[in-house]
Amino acid sequence: MLNSWVVMPTCLPLVLRRCHACASDRFRANGKFRVNANHKLIDAWLLALCTACGETTKLTVLERMNVRSVRRELLDRMHDNDPGLAELLQDPVVRRRNRIALDWDGAWRLDTGGSDHLDREVIDVLVRFAARIPVRPVRLIADGCGLSRTEVERLIEEGKLVSAVRLSGKLSGDFTFTLKR
Repeated sequence: MLNSWVVMPTCLPLVLRRCHACASDRFRANGKFRVNANHKLIDAWLLALCTACGETTKLTVLERMNVRSVRRELLDRMHDNDPGLAELLQDPVVRRRNRIALDWDGAWRLDTGGSDHLDREVIDVLVRFAARIPVRPVRLIADGCGLSRTEVERLIEEGKLVSAVRLSGKLSGDFTFTLKR
């Protein structure tokens, strides 16, 4: 039987970017947008506040785009400051354009659907990501199975924990693994 685990965001990640007003490098996005139209062209920014001094920075979401090429629903959500749109931070184009990285520490949780799988001899697990959250599979498996990370790494070395993906490093996409006790 295939168990399904889900990695879910619990809040928005911190934005890693140097503050020009203080020495901090962390900003918190709160879902507020600034939209500016100039004739047929539109710009839109997601506002983020420095966690140390409260200075505001603008993260470019749309830049000199033709108004007609932007989905009406997206524009309406920006005008309404929809906090759900802060998920745009996960867009690689937005991160590259603004030269930012995201800090997901403490901003996600693992939902295993209960602990009834822990007593089985062999468990097959599908790990799904509700958002592109980079997490070490070793940490997910340790948390989900109630093991230490050292124990998980030992199981990998012994061939008792196998997966089609490399379990070292970080992943942000769905994967499966099999654990044999």
